[in-house]
Amino acid sequence: MKPILDSRKLLAFATLARCGSFTLTARELFLTQSAVSHAIKSLEQELECRLFDRLGRQTQLTSAGRNLLEHADRILGEMEQARANLKGLAKPAVAAARWQQIA
Repeated sequence: MKPILDSRKLLAFATLARCGSFTLTARELFLTQSAVSHAIKSLEQELECRLFDRLGRQTQLTSAGRNLLEHADRILGEMEQARANLKGLAKPAVAAARWQQIA
């Protein structure tokens, strides 16, 4: 069974696709440039395809990268939505637990 995609690598990938620069991506994610580079290299190795063409200091998505970006945007969006939904559910549970302690 192949491992599932790492959300941190997907986030680095999607951010790099949007920023077009390892330096800007690192700055936005509060990582080192080396960490971003390593995440992208590792993701490309896992998927066995090149996701970016490197043009000097700039990057451009390959066709495989454009395809993955569609999936990554949906996956990361779903993860954000799940967190928001769970955060909303946790508040009433905490309030109910406190109410039971008082009663």
